[in-house]
Amino acid sequence: MTRLVFHNFIRSNSVKIGLLFLLLTGIISLFIGKQFLEKQKQNIIETDVYQKEQISRNVEFHKDDIGLLLYYLKFSLVNKTPEITGLSIGQRDVNASIKSVSILGLEGQKYDTELNNPYNLLLGNLDFSFVLIFLFPLVIIAFTFNIISEEKESGTWRIVSVQSKTSFKIILQLFLVRFLSILGVFLLIFFLAIPILNIPINASFWGFMGMSIGYILVWFGICFGVASLHKNSNFNAVILFSIWIFLIIILPATVNNYLVSTYPVPEALETTLQQRKGYHEKWDMDKKTTMDKFFAHYPQFKNFPNPENGFNWLWYYAMQQMGDDESAQYAKELQEKLEQRTMVSSNIARFIPTLHMQIQLNEIAKSGLKNQLNFLEATNKFHEKNRLYFYPKIFKSESVESENWKAFQIENFSDEKFSNSMGLYVPLLVFILFFGVFGWFNFNKNKRLV
Repeated sequence: MTRLVFHNFIRSNSVKIGLLFLLLTGIISLFIGKQFLEKQKQNIIETDVYQKEQISRNVEFHKDDIGLLLYYLKFSLVNKTPEITGLSIGQRDVNASIKSVSILGLEGQKYDTELNNPYNLLLGNLDFSFVLIFLFPLVIIAFTFNIISEEKESGTWRIVSVQSKTSFKIILQLFLVRFLSILGVFLLIFFLAIPILNIPINASFWGFMGMSIGYILVWFGICFGVASLHKNSNFNAVILFSIWIFLIIILPATVNNYLVSTYPVPEALETTLQQRKGYHEKWDMDKKTTMDKFFAHYPQFKNFPNPENGFNWLWYYAMQQMGDDESAQYAKELQEKLEQRTMVSSNIARFIPTLHMQIQLNEIAKSGLKNQLNFLEATNKFHEKNRLYFYPKIFKSESVESENWKAFQIENFSDEKFSNSMGLYVPLLVFILFFGVFGWFNFNKNKRLV
């Protein structure tokens, strides 16, 4: 019986077109992801070359003054991009994965980003997560909106139902055939991603696949629940597409608007203004005031003589440090606001399968806001490490030639740890069970069908 149901389903031209549409868009999304990964790798190569060249060039031009040399030198930290990011690019195309910073004030450099065509950023990337979250549900709806109603409207349902002891068994077979067809296309695309994107088969890989299958089941559950209402095909189509619009567009937009209004970030502007003010106003202030604040921050440098008249690198870098120190409170508040947004959005998303899916796929692929916040924190530590290494050399006016400048390579920040816990799947399982039980109850309530 199942074989006959599958044969009747797959021979339809509309079904073949739908499955082919998913397959082609899925494969295209893989190559878009591959292009993105290759661009990231090329950026790292170019950054490595640039850092070596600019260090070599500036060492040659400023070999007599290490303070002036370090005014120009920049050192790069790379947010390592795992291959699975090619499946869910997330915010990686907006937030820079490479930070090149000097030992001057950090807050004025930390949010520098790459130059991109704004129109391309507006359109976004057709990555696999987009195909999965937006397009797979549409095809599922197209395959299931009239799964029973069409048979009833054409008068063939009674003929079909007499071929089985219970009509409910036929209903399950109809849904199973459609689920297996969609699942087959998904698995084909997903396993093609292994050679195309060079994705390692690890916890992240299985977590991404498990979440994706759970999401597909959620939409089959929704369609199963709507079909159990025993309405006509037009009603089913309207209600299912309305649910799609509500879950895909309206609810995420509403949540985003709530987060922006509830957790505004005026601290972003204040941080920049305070950093610039904290540095520039020191030119007109008494040097002792600046140095006292600097030595309070770094007591290990108190032994260096306090500059009195004229320009001095100790005083200059102290001014730079004070710019960061006086904007530190705003920077901390900005960090906390963004972390609150991340936490609250994750909690709200537990009740919205589409939003939960998007957040968790970005989390698995290390392309979401949480990864960016971790990278910015790593940038803070990277910058502080360089400062503490070079400050004593500058203050002692050490020779430029005494330093092995070739030893300074680009450094990597890795955020690849992933916990494939059941907590990821619970929201999806709740929706699957809810709509499954709802549909089962409705089908059994109507004895004419079951």
